[in-house]
Amino acid sequence: MIFFSRLYARPPQTIIPPMKRLLIFLIFSFLIASCGTSNNSASNSSAQYIENKGSDTIVNLALAWAEQYQSEHPEVRISVTGGGSGTGIAALINNTVGIANASRQIKKEEIAEAQSKGINPVEHIIARDAIAVIVNPKNLVSELTLKQISDIYSGKITNWRGVGGEDRPIVKLSRETNSGTHVYFLETVLRLGDKKDKTLFSMDTLLLPSSEGIISEVRDNPNAIGYDGLGYVPKDLKMIAIAEADGGAYVLPSIATVNDKTYPIARDLYMYTNGEPTGIIKEYLDWILSPAAQEIVAKLGFVPVIK
Repeated sequence: MIFFSRLYARPPQTIIPPMKRLLIFLIFSFLIASCGTSNNSASNSSAQYIENKGSDTIVNLALAWAEQYQSEHPEVRISVTGGGSGTGIAALINNTVGIANASRQIKKEEIAEAQSKGINPVEHIIARDAIAVIVNPKNLVSELTLKQISDIYSGKITNWRGVGGEDRPIVKLSRETNSGTHVYFLETVLRLGDKKDKTLFSMDTLLLPSSEGIISEVRDNPNAIGYDGLGYVPKDLKMIAIAEADGGAYVLPSIATVNDKTYPIARDLYMYTNGEPTGIIKEYLDWILSPAAQEIVAKLGFVPVIK
């Protein structure tokens, strides 16, 4: 019995000190992570990637373009995010994106800041857009001059009866200051294109972070007035016909009225790159200006830059 017990008895366990166990665990984890990183780097090296950020006006169009392009070029990955024209241009200045979307031109001070960091912004016009002034369908007002819209947003006109409507207070809606649409509307409508004019939005103007927010508020509030890119305006809201001056023709926004320059609130839309584009970014921008990609522009309610 003594021999049997000695033969089959379990050998004494080796006790590893806690610090040594921790060291072994860390070494093992590092080896696993190193293998994973190596594999990921190898798989990503064959993919081509474009980071595209900026204007909320352009974001739906940019997403549609990216989806179509990736279906035709599965080796390419395109990330599209909004945040406003200022956000996109700031990302370009900081060299964290390949393409910045903007619904306004880059400012002189932004160019100077970019150049101080070794970035050379190059502008590409990729579509055109009309800014529609919108109200609730219950609103009786259908026509306004640019001057009347300026007076509304600057706070000189505060009641709809001042422009032929009912005795109701006007609720003014605008995009936030980081939006290129906000900047364009301020310069073109509130200041009527006068660079010396310092008119500002009245303090009671509600600043909303997105086109969707303006659409939702106008839909729910019969006293509201807002503005948005033509491609974002749904059929259940009412667009205002606008005259450039008293006695002028009142014109609704459309692709036709932008092209014939009769609608007074229309603008170019931009993409910015660091220097003249090369490689996959050049190929993508060349495709954006192709007839096939510009068909998507028209389908989404924007104005193609080529016919």
